Amino acid sequence: MSTNGYSRSGSFTNYVAYLDAKFKGPRVGHLDLQSSTIQPLSYESGAPLSTLYEVIEIGDSRIKASGDAFPLQSVQLLPPISGRDILAVGKNYAEHAKEFNSSGYDSSDKVDQPTHPVIFTKRATSIIAHEEEIFPHDGFTDTVDYEGEIGVIIGKSGFRIPENDAWDYVWGYTIINDVTARERQRDHKQFYIGKSPDTFCPMGPIAVPANKLPKSLRVQTFVNGDQRQTATTENLIFSIPFLVKTLSEGQTLQPGDIIATGTPAGVGFGQKPPVFLKPGDLVEVSVTGLGTLKNKVARSSAKNYTVERVTKRSHVPVANLSKTLGGIGLTNINSKQLYYRAIGKPSGPPVIFIHGLGGSSEFYSPLISSLKLEPAYSLHLLDLEGHGLSPTSASSIVTIESYASDFAALTEHTKIKGATIIAHSMGCLIALTLVLKHPELASKLVLLGPPPSPVPEGGRNGSVARAATVRSSGMVAVVDAVTTTGTSSKSKSDNPLAIAAVRMSLLGQDPEGYAKGCTALAGSANAIPVSNLQAKTLIVTGDEDKVSPPAICEKYAEQIPNAKSHVLQGVGHWHIFEDVGGVSDAVKEFL
Repeated sequence: MSTNGYSRSGSFTNYVAYLDAKFKGPRVGHLDLQSSTIQPLSYESGAPLSTLYEVIEIGDSRIKASGDAFPLQSVQLLPPISGRDILAVGKNYAEHAKEFNSSGYDSSDKVDQPTHPVIFTKRATSIIAHEEEIFPHDGFTDTVDYEGEIGVIIGKSGFRIPENDAWDYVWGYTIINDVTARERQRDHKQFYIGKSPDTFCPMGPIAVPANKLPKSLRVQTFVNGDQRQTATTENLIFSIPFLVKTLSEGQTLQPGDIIATGTPAGVGFGQKPPVFLKPGDLVEVSVTGLGTLKNKVARSSAKNYTVERVTKRSHVPVANLSKTLGGIGLTNINSKQLYYRAIGKPSGPPVIFIHGLGGSSEFYSPLISSLKLEPAYSLHLLDLEGHGLSPTSASSIVTIESYASDFAALTEHTKIKGATIIAHSMGCLIALTLVLKHPELASKLVLLGPPPSPVPEGGRNGSVARAATVRSSGMVAVVDAVTTTGTSSKSKSDNPLAIAAVRMSLLGQDPEGYAKGCTALAGSANAIPVSNLQAKTLIVTGDEDKVSPPAICEKYAEQIPNAKSHVLQGVGHWHIFEDVGGVSDAVKEFL
């Protein structure tokens, strides 16, 4: 065994949790205590590890180093494990039990040594990391005290675990400082309120498997460099196996549960006279093989940062966020995180692309290439909310108007006016809504397969049904029908790449994002007043386009001033995939 937790077999077991600045989420690594460097860790497959819960479940042998080590001080440390209340034990060292019983703060059984373990919990919101500050809670307590403890981490589920088998359920250890408001512990009779104030459970810096540490562990506590506590696990009144047995007698212990095993004599109220913590004090708790947990007491004027952390948490699900690893590469547009990219010549004439239902901005890549637009034009591509790489919150109501609002915000973000807007399918309704409300944004409009406006009742009902289908059964439930009805007979017989492109576009969609697009389309029940359109307009469809038949496009051309239509032969609704050359020729002439 090595003090750095690195064995000859190549395992890295000084598990440390930290915030990955790029990923904006938690990661797990190995902390070398001598060099103060972190080695990122991953599953054997290469997938990154995010929490100690994952480590406990898969085991050390299925973890490997991943990437280069980096300095500890370059990242924000997190508690080794969090999210659950701590199961804590009081009066579990004989000398501490005596000092507590005589202190005037003990409201439990008033004996020097308890006959049964004194069990309480510390609220999950009290957990903080190594080197984070302890909020002093002025006005709530004047008796902030320290308690250095060894935290036992449970490794597998168990109910009514026999004491003889208890070690089989222990995964490992970490360090805990069971900070306490003594008068609150006393006055409320039970320990919970005095033990659970925000920031009152520093934990870390690492967690280590039990099989990497000696049988007997020593805990020591220092305040401003002065040693106050020291004892070993051999001094416990109730052993770790007995605690596991006791706690599991009426409840199921879970992997990742933490048992704070109690503190030795030497706490603040045990000093002569009592000495409680004050702002600026540094508390250090060291445990054999686990390093040292260090935390300062914050200034009285400091803010309670727990409030901000709790406020930031949301239980509202966000769909389609995992594709960008939590938001990497997204742009804040219209108070949303959306996928936007600008390519081409920044000073060139602007072109905005709006894709349709089941598509993404990548739909236009073949057309951009065919027309050779990049050298001469400034090209702006945005994935609709919930589509492509853009996420969508469950609380966000998506409509044709909200999509249009996003593009209006994009033009404000990029200072675009007088652009050419190229739109496909449902994107045409978005473009029309956008340009009618903001006519200065577009000088030219290209509509590829615009649906009728208003969308007929049958189409609206079908969109609602399709939304329900993908929400219950996923995109695989609609891909065949949409591909079959959306492509021409020629494409199905002679153009397998087009069919594959359509299927890949659909199957790549997030079901919730696609469902919201369906309901947005279903909400298009009022006719768009296209006769008020000022932009020069080209309408392109296919002779087998069932969504936008030639007759619909001819009607649009009649209603829109300065508009013309073009029909592609042997093409369905996915025009660019089915005949990029034909679309390119029509658009090139128009541009």
